[in-house]
Amino acid sequence: MNKLLNIVFLLVVSFGFSQTEADTLKLQKVEDTKELFSTSDTLFIKKSDSLTLKIHKEATLIDSLWLNELIKSPLYDTIQYVLRDDEILVTDLEELPTELLKERLKVLDSKTPFHIEYNKNLEQVIKTYLKRRKSSFSSLMEKARYYFPMFEEQLDKYDIPLEMKYLAIVESALKPRARSRVGATGLWQFMYQTGKQFDLNVSSYVDERSDPYRATEAACKYLSSLYKIFGDWDLALAAYNSGPGNVSKAIRRSGGNKNYWNIRHNLPRETAGYVPAFYATMYIFEYANEHNIKAKESTLMYFETDTVQVKRQLTFEQIYETLNIDIEVLQYLNPQYKLDIIPYIKGKNYTLSLPVKDVGNFVSNEQQIYAYAAAEEAKREKPLPKYFEMNDRIRYRVKSGDFLGKIAERYGVSVSKIKRWNNMRSTRLRIGQRLTIYPRKLNIVSTSKKIKKTTKKVLPKGAFNTYIVKSGDSLWLIAQNFTNVSVQDIKDWNNIWSVKSLKPGTKLKIFKK
Repeated sequence: MNKLLNIVFLLVVSFGFSQTEADTLKLQKVEDTKELFSTSDTLFIKKSDSLTLKIHKEATLIDSLWLNELIKSPLYDTIQYVLRDDEILVTDLEELPTELLKERLKVLDSKTPFHIEYNKNLEQVIKTYLKRRKSSFSSLMEKARYYFPMFEEQLDKYDIPLEMKYLAIVESALKPRARSRVGATGLWQFMYQTGKQFDLNVSSYVDERSDPYRATEAACKYLSSLYKIFGDWDLALAAYNSGPGNVSKAIRRSGGNKNYWNIRHNLPRETAGYVPAFYATMYIFEYANEHNIKAKESTLMYFETDTVQVKRQLTFEQIYETLNIDIEVLQYLNPQYKLDIIPYIKGKNYTLSLPVKDVGNFVSNEQQIYAYAAAEEAKREKPLPKYFEMNDRIRYRVKSGDFLGKIAERYGVSVSKIKRWNNMRSTRLRIGQRLTIYPRKLNIVSTSKKIKKTTKKVLPKGAFNTYIVKSGDSLWLIAQNFTNVSVQDIKDWNNIWSVKSLKPGTKLKIFKK
């Protein structure tokens, strides 16, 4: 209690010296300020300058106190993937004797409802992973710090063994936008129809199979239903990969045996290696310290994020330009938005996940952000894609000059899918032929109309100011420094096509209106 009072006192004192007359606080550069950004699929830490935004000091104080309590709580201490910098080690693999492996597998078997038994095949998989994929497991442990608490929350809710969290590693290597060659998508690799069965919808903007939270809940429902059918978690795993029908046939071909290892030779080849891969992953995570496998870097924790429900359509670029949250961060936390656009649809509750430190800024400046987004969309020459559900079917009439590749590109689908939807054995088309298509994107401009040539914008003549971009600047913040100047004006005057081209030291022309 004394420690908590000391924290409150220090924070109140710091805020007291920072107060201004208005309810606005200018955040100065702080050396250890942390900003999250992404490299590949992983978030790391970097330093950044600050922004000038509306800050609700009392709410910010509450956020910081609660986050401090979480960090000091047993929850934080018991997460096995939280490591200090000096604990990150890379050493040569020490030999894993067979007898030691047998002993450790017995321990795992005693702690889980899975049938973890030693066999030569499993030993080979484990040793292959340790010898050839050790660095990959370091990266996976890093991502697990964010995903595993989310998984465990849902697994516990549906009374599923918590070790099932390792299944997402086997399925997708913890990549929420992973897509297999047959179209299975997301952390839990749902096919389109299976996803629909468990309320994971796909639209022109959103693929809920890539939504970490919703897809995890759907996976839990699916695994629960499989366990009710087979009464065995090993067989539920096999059925998750190959389907209940293949497992049922393997049981019949094995004379009614229901032990996974006894029916394994009658399962499809991919599934035969699936459960051993799951066990090997479980072993390596549970005995990571013994094999000197450590997470590479610190990354974002699950409880360091929060969600807000959007009240109008927003793009990631608009959020970046107003709040200076890196687009890579937004993509990492919101992988379900295919076009980096959060739609607003009546009857749908689409949310935006943000680091906790940025949620307060979003809520405090929400109306201002929406007003900015509305102003930007009013200036947009080409409208945003129309929202439609993926199960919407269209009938396309083949025209002169059409070929399957051209039609497939237009609607964002593959040639093979068009052939399958229309029972076609070849790619030959005839004019007037009707094709059934389930589009992934909307063709905004009709091919029967000529596309208007965009006229080159003429720069205004006269005096202008030169603005040198500083670290932490965004186009929106720069525009606020000048009267009657919009973000689009700055883009047009300086031939800026992407916010990513805005680098510190860049000189911008700001014409006087």
